[in-house]
Amino acid sequence: MDTSEFRKRGKEMVDYVADYMEGIERRQVYPDVEPGYLRPLIPAAAPQEPETFEDIINDVEKIIMPGIASPACTELEMVMMDWLGKMLELPEAFLAGEAGEGGGVIQGSASEATLVALLAARTKVTRWLQAASPELSPAAIMEKLVAYSSDQAHSSVERAGLIGGVKLKTIPSDDKFAMRASALQEALDSDKAAGLIPFFVVATLGTTSCCSFDNLLEIGPICNKENMWLHIDAAYAGSAFICPEFRHLLNGVEFADSFNFNPHKWLLVNFDCSAMWVKNRTELTGAFKLDPLYLKHSHQDSGLITDYRHWQIPLGRRFRSLKMWFVFRMYGVKGLQAYIRKHVQLSHEFEALVRQDPCFEICAEVTLGLVCFRLKGSNKLNEALLERINSAKKIHLVPCHLRDKLVLRFAICSRTVESAHVQHAWKHIKELAAELMRAEKV
Repeated sequence: MDTSEFRKRGKEMVDYVADYMEGIERRQVYPDVEPGYLRPLIPAAAPQEPETFEDIINDVEKIIMPGIASPACTELEMVMMDWLGKMLELPEAFLAGEAGEGGGVIQGSASEATLVALLAARTKVTRWLQAASPELSPAAIMEKLVAYSSDQAHSSVERAGLIGGVKLKTIPSDDKFAMRASALQEALDSDKAAGLIPFFVVATLGTTSCCSFDNLLEIGPICNKENMWLHIDAAYAGSAFICPEFRHLLNGVEFADSFNFNPHKWLLVNFDCSAMWVKNRTELTGAFKLDPLYLKHSHQDSGLITDYRHWQIPLGRRFRSLKMWFVFRMYGVKGLQAYIRKHVQLSHEFEALVRQDPCFEICAEVTLGLVCFRLKGSNKLNEALLERINSAKKIHLVPCHLRDKLVLRFAICSRTVESAHVQHAWKHIKELAAELMRAEKV
């Protein structure tokens, strides 16, 4: 959709809202749809080719409005999460389907998803231990619980441990900045020998610093053997898994209890939209379910509906699945795949430019849309280059530390980015680097 069409559609939406407000007295106060009404009305999977805006808007009136607000909100979210799960080729256990034990929920952020998974895992292990040893108090169990993540995991994982009141230990990553089975097992053996209780592992697919991938095929079986909840955080990289050539990066997801990524990062869905799936929904709802009278409804004990307030921290929620529905239909799966592939191609274009210059080095494998690079030399030199780049305000780079090296990160992330932008950015970086090195020699 270009800016001209965006203006046109925006005005049409204002008219739609105004017409709704003018005619609101002619609409029912309370919907009369039954649980499960929406799923038969739309396809079981996302379209491969783009659809028209007119068709989608017509479906809003025919399919969504009869169930406005909560039934439609919940039912569309269930189906959209199944659509997206199928695009990723997730195992069937993660899909809601007609009567599945798993399913997906839209959280506000990956940070939120990690915390929800940790709290669910904490509740699960506490109840299991108390059932086996009734004399154990929750406090006695809590002080022994240990969670694990790679030393490359996002800071939100550590924050989840803080909020959840459990110890979090970082596992040293290998030379490719990935968590491996041997290092995890060593930590588990040591902690169990000390009387601690390992219960939760976060595996990162596409780390923030350098887009490295923890080894799921190694880590997963260990988590299953040790009865630890395995949560996968693929906040950025997960969008790429809709492309067959990148789906292997998700191999091992079958060992996980929960999986999360952010369509609002790289799948053209506006913030906030963080997709989270679980294999066993009762393990999630069991940690958060409360039913005061003012939140009770007629179908809640029938087993026919999904009540998302039991899947998350807040009670209230927005109609976030509606924007997924629009994006998936406006682009089609093929359009979304083309979008991802273009960004990856542009990142490799930038990587090739860096490799051609003997003054620079690539610092981590370029897999998706992130290139980690630096001037050959000291951290101080690279700090000075970063300062010049960001002070010029033509492009913006965010750094990271990989071991003892300060590294610059070039991320392809704009919907409108083209090769010309990449070429311009590299020319700008080279010019500033040349100025810096001349100044250093003076």
